Amino acid sequence: MKGEILKLLKETDGYISGQELCERFGVSRTAVWKVINQLKEDGYEIEAVRNRGYTLKSVSDVLSREEILSSISTKWAGRHVEYLDKTDSTNIQARKLAESGAPHGTLVVADRQEGGKGRRGRNWVSPPGVGIWMSLLLRPQINSISASMLTLIMAMAVERGIRETTGLECMIKWPNDVVLNQKKVCGILTEMSTELMEIQYVIIGPGINVGQEAFTEEIRATATSLYLESGVKFRRSDIIAATMKAFETYYEKFAETEDMSGLMEEYNSRLVNRDREVCILSPSGEFRGVAEGINKTGGLEVRLPDGSRTEVISGEVSVRGVYGYV
Repeated sequence: MKGEILKLLKETDGYISGQELCERFGVSRTAVWKVINQLKEDGYEIEAVRNRGYTLKSVSDVLSREEILSSISTKWAGRHVEYLDKTDSTNIQARKLAESGAPHGTLVVADRQEGGKGRRGRNWVSPPGVGIWMSLLLRPQINSISASMLTLIMAMAVERGIRETTGLECMIKWPNDVVLNQKKVCGILTEMSTELMEIQYVIIGPGINVGQEAFTEEIRATATSLYLESGVKFRRSDIIAATMKAFETYYEKFAETEDMSGLMEEYNSRLVNRDREVCILSPSGEFRGVAEGINKTGGLEVRLPDGSRTEVISGEVSVRGVYGYV
């Protein structure tokens, strides 16, 4: 009931009476009063006026299961939410939920991670109160070869979610970073479980830097946050909701063909290093070329100095700008 009352308060322009809440949920005025007080304790500014009812005056950057569910407007992406104040890793928790039968679209969100990981096992710093640390559980009915493209779809969704919520123009650094003003604002870790070459589940975990005011010396040259680039404190639940809505839209388009053919043009329009010289770092060596964009299988097409073209496939490959991160 707490989440439903919160959603009603958000959607109501003006006051909603205590009596109307009682009748809608079939509870007593005392029960409604207790929920209103719980919401106030969570950080919501709710005004109560005799003979008029309750109105939501303002919302701080509250992160909770109720807040996320009251913000999301999707059909399936993020409709089941597991929220944790603190956890080791949202990907680890999503994996546990997947193994216990959690449905497609389950979203795990934490205010703080103590064991967050990036690509190649790198630590991902996930302090409380400032970031979006989440993992989306999928049970896609697709060929396992196509699963790697889901990372690209999440990158598109994060970019669009940030842009629609904040107005900030982010770009994508292939395959799975979202950048703002040439610095990383989001990384994405995707994991998959298969059995006899069939996908059991896929977990996609974006980590978005929202409210950080500073970074350690080790990463400050390449990392940034939405706050550092705008001077504005954004509500994380709004960004989560917009990202889930965008992901659902992109995912359903992807599922029609099981490739990037329907999304390739839009992805390439947001590709930060398109038509720029890049350095490809792979286990077999290092080479340079000009990034021309992705193909329908999600590989990065690179034009080599001799004019020939090669496809770079994500995995153990990193793409860097010749003179820096981008």
